[in-house]
Amino acid sequence: MSEEILMNITPMESRVAVVENGVLQEVYIERTQRRGIVGNIYKGKVVRVLPGMQAAFIDIGLERAAFIHVSEIVPKNDTKEDDDATEPLIHELVHEGQSLVVQVTKDPLGTKGARLTTHISIPARYLVYMPDTNHVGISLRIEDQEERDRLKQLVEHALAAEQAEEKGGFILRTAAEGVGAEEVLADIRFLHRLWESVSEGIKEVKAPEAVYEDLPLHLRTLRDLVDPKIEKVRIDSRETYQKVCKFVKKLIPQIEGRVEYYPGERPIFDLYGVEDEIQKALSRKVQLKSGGYLILDQTEAMTTIDVNTGAFVGHRNLEETIFKTNLEAATAIARQVRLRNLGGIIIIDFIDMEEAEHQRQVLRTFEKLLERDHAKTNITGVSELGLVEMTRKRTRESLENVLCEPCPTCEGRGTLKTADTVCYEIFREILREARAYESEGYLVLASQKVVDRLVDEESDNVADLEAFIGRTIKFQVEPMYSQEQFDVVLI
Repeated sequence: MSEEILMNITPMESRVAVVENGVLQEVYIERTQRRGIVGNIYKGKVVRVLPGMQAAFIDIGLERAAFIHVSEIVPKNDTKEDDDATEPLIHELVHEGQSLVVQVTKDPLGTKGARLTTHISIPARYLVYMPDTNHVGISLRIEDQEERDRLKQLVEHALAAEQAEEKGGFILRTAAEGVGAEEVLADIRFLHRLWESVSEGIKEVKAPEAVYEDLPLHLRTLRDLVDPKIEKVRIDSRETYQKVCKFVKKLIPQIEGRVEYYPGERPIFDLYGVEDEIQKALSRKVQLKSGGYLILDQTEAMTTIDVNTGAFVGHRNLEETIFKTNLEAATAIARQVRLRNLGGIIIIDFIDMEEAEHQRQVLRTFEKLLERDHAKTNITGVSELGLVEMTRKRTRESLENVLCEPCPTCEGRGTLKTADTVCYEIFREILREARAYESEGYLVLASQKVVDRLVDEESDNVADLEAFIGRTIKFQVEPMYSQEQFDVVLI
């Protein structure tokens, strides 16, 4: 499989695309004025404790207070040894006005503030440093037991050789598979130095204030996404390319030959068809090659995905048609979930299949495809209603929420009142005003479509209303009005 990473950098915005076999799989967008804050460490101030929710709100200097649950707070005397100990109550751990060192685990999403933890973790290329524990863990994606044992020994030997004063634990990331002792030791030294700097910042600053900010998108991408499968990293900004080269030379020298500057006149995202795919990813409907299609509806609580056969009639029988459509849909859904960065609860309504083996094959295919997802996913199986239920870890806004806002015309409903519905609302409003005020007549201000209907299809009803109230009714088109807007003015 051929994988490439494309970076489109401008002063206002950075965009990163992950392309597999020429097909866009993931896109990351970071606006200069609205950078994500996941991974940032703050010295915050407790502004409210909620015993009923076992949580607290923390001021970290943002517009909205951030949220922390009791399970995300490390007790001061925590030794990480007593697994049977009951969870302490929130008021035993924090109080209003207290300073607290926290790290952001989820960006502010919609109306919700950021989510926090005091379980601090700082990532490098191969390791994640955790100052509050002495545990050495290994990514579950490294499945070979011999390799897991080897890596654990590498860290333990490196720590013994360092004789570092800093305590703390480490998790070996997936990228660590196959690396040697030198790379591991370099990461440990880098992380110890970084934590020493952060610790000094914590002592010096006054809450609420940031003490550590995660890397910008283009450098985070190199740290988190570049693995042996990535053949090329292409960057269209010379300045960013030079920064990336310095970063790579210092921390990831083994990928130095894979980083390229793209000087072409044609925009790099146009060249690879990324722009078109981003536009398609904002559509509610996704067409399948067979003629079937998906309908994706994203709400605050969950995302629902419906699979339809559409024009696909197959060549053998209905069950075979449904099976093939569902297999194709499983591939498309796994891609759309990554591309749109859908998170939280996702409900998928595959077309009902009678054969149990077909159900198992579709589910196995879907699970296999999700293994390539960088976000943590969990499929809970098929419900009694035949729906596939899954969750996907949400840390950042979805693509739609980054690029779009609710329609001011329909206010996010996705539908508008029909012109005749608005006409009847106007009639009722005129009746209300006729009973409440004395006037010679009424001027109705409305959209072109509504006025057209009032003077055409509804003209008889308008005449009857004029006769009933004994006053004249005039109409005026307001080009700036939406279909649902109108005003009734006394004249």
